[in-house]
Amino acid sequence: MTERQWDIIEKSIEIIATKGIQGLTIKNLSKGIGISEPAIYRHFESKTAILMSILNNFKEMAEMLLEMMDSFEGTAKEKIGFMFTKMLELFTGTPSMVSVIFSEEIFKNDENLKNKIIEILNLHTQTIEKIIRKGQEENNVRTDIDEKNLALLTMGALRLLVKRWDLQNHDFDLKKEGTKLIGTLGKILEK
Repeated sequence: MTERQWDIIEKSIEIIATKGIQGLTIKNLSKGIGISEPAIYRHFESKTAILMSILNNFKEMAEMLLEMMDSFEGTAKEKIGFMFTKMLELFTGTPSMVSVIFSEEIFKNDENLKNKIIEILNLHTQTIEKIIRKGQEENNVRTDIDEKNLALLTMGALRLLVKRWDLQNHDFDLKKEGTKLIGTLGKILEK
């Protein structure tokens, strides 16, 4: 991607975070960046293409996280703690990303965007399930609940915490509350 394309993507994420998906127009985008509307179209053929690029970047991040977890040495509890800590650092550093990552409903009217969201969700789910399954095999994660439900519990808890932080205008320390949640999830996962 070119530097200008990155500018367009970053401004798009910022607009979605502040004005919602309906606020993401080529007109608002061009004003926000300070270039003409035709200049936007020289970099992306449509608003949908911009949104697809954003989602492709999120997918690449999910793939990198999966690779990191494959090579990370530690227990399932340590891996999930590390993974969630990295995600919390990302969200704290770039709060506008939360509005896009945790707002899948804004993509449901476009089949291609919806399918990309499903790919990303599946990647995250597979990563957590794989960590939990390995932990169960190594006898350090409880086995009385299957990995799918444990993954759903852990992912859902993190999602709710981050979404609440976003909806409350970041009025609490996400890292601090996230650290508490990671500790609690560790206790739930422990055998």
